[in-house]
Amino acid sequence: MISQLFVLSQRGDNIVFRDYRGEVQKGSAEIFFRKVKFWNDGGEGDAPPAFNVNGVNYFHVRVSGLLFVATTRVNVSPSLVLELLQRIARLIKDYLGVLNEDSLRNNFVLVYELLDEVIDFGYAQTTSTEVLKSYVFNEPVMIDAARMPSLGPAAIFMQGNKRMPGTAITKSVVANEPGGRRREEIFVDVIEKISVTFSASGYILTSEIDGTIQMKSYLTGNPEILLALNDDLNIGRGDYRSSYGSGAVILDDCNFHESVHLNSFDIDRTLTLVPPDGEFSVMNYRMTQEFKPPFRINALLEEAGLLKAELILKVHAEFSSSITANSILVQMPVPTYTTRVSFDLEPGAVGNTTDYRESSKTLEWGLKKIVGGSEHTLRAKLTFAQEPHGNITKEAGPVSMTFTIPMYNASRLQVKYLQMAKKSNTYNPYRWVRYVTEANSYVARL
Repeated sequence: MISQLFVLSQRGDNIVFRDYRGEVQKGSAEIFFRKVKFWNDGGEGDAPPAFNVNGVNYFHVRVSGLLFVATTRVNVSPSLVLELLQRIARLIKDYLGVLNEDSLRNNFVLVYELLDEVIDFGYAQTTSTEVLKSYVFNEPVMIDAARMPSLGPAAIFMQGNKRMPGTAITKSVVANEPGGRRREEIFVDVIEKISVTFSASGYILTSEIDGTIQMKSYLTGNPEILLALNDDLNIGRGDYRSSYGSGAVILDDCNFHESVHLNSFDIDRTLTLVPPDGEFSVMNYRMTQEFKPPFRINALLEEAGLLKAELILKVHAEFSSSITANSILVQMPVPTYTTRVSFDLEPGAVGNTTDYRESSKTLEWGLKKIVGGSEHTLRAKLTFAQEPHGNITKEAGPVSMTFTIPMYNASRLQVKYLQMAKKSNTYNPYRWVRYVTEANSYVARL
């Protein structure tokens, strides 16, 4: 049971506000934003997703640069409210096509209608896009894609020989194409977030993949769909020692959306489902077996005279040269007594950025893209205010890395085919299968 729900911009502007029960003061949005902005007094670190101020419980999630917030005075389950906020954000994106400040302001009538149907007197009723189609009648005002800002990681799907249509990630599930026609198409995204920890000598200490198969359907009539995965897919670790090198794909565990039927999954690894409207997770899975990491990180930090040290960072891409990683950022904390850092990039380096953040004592190395099989090197000279306390490597690091790799997945889980259960010569919708790998926690110790 929640009392209020509101959406704030990054500046703290109140874009959407709905008070369901009148139990919390009207200035709660301003109180919340000031608390989040100045968390820990010094402004360092992010506020937790749930906290209490003067007897009011605040819950929030960040989605597409917006803050979705709920308040209540009663003791409710935080995970329940946070999940509700995530689903509301996903629901609004389904209807508007793209979720940002402009789309909310241009569609506030539709957004308020959705919120009134989703929540009644503080109690959640439904977050199903398909169910709400029968109750919500306002048409969305579509945002001109040409005037939209960069979509960041979403734009990676525009790469490759077979390009996705530009409207694929900004389409509403209820709006028609110009001329009143609706393009029949379905999108399947295999998204993996990997966590790897390397020792100082380069050995893999821990490795894990959290993956999801997302689907978004624009098919009329809700046809039954067959989605086939690898024949050599195994669920449960059992006696398998390693998936890397054995050819088999071994998942520790997985779960499926309620619309998925598993009648033939154990036989031929085929999922049968009738996709609901909107975006949803067909399957979530986890893998802790050994796999080939996409990047190798080598870091060497040595003293180079009185009150000085030299750092050499190397990043090697282990994947095919036909694949390109985007938005790479390498970070490394340096000793707290570091006063200055000078950088030296390799000759011919293009699209690289370097920075030393004095407040957090962290150096940053950004690369716009890395082609598979290539190696990149950064040299940095550190100047100290005092002599190191013993071994300098114990006072620096670890090296962390974030990246996005389109059309690549570390687990080798593949969608073999995506077809309609009842084949027809006249009905042949567009089908798109896309892969992306992102870093969750990619760390190398010194």
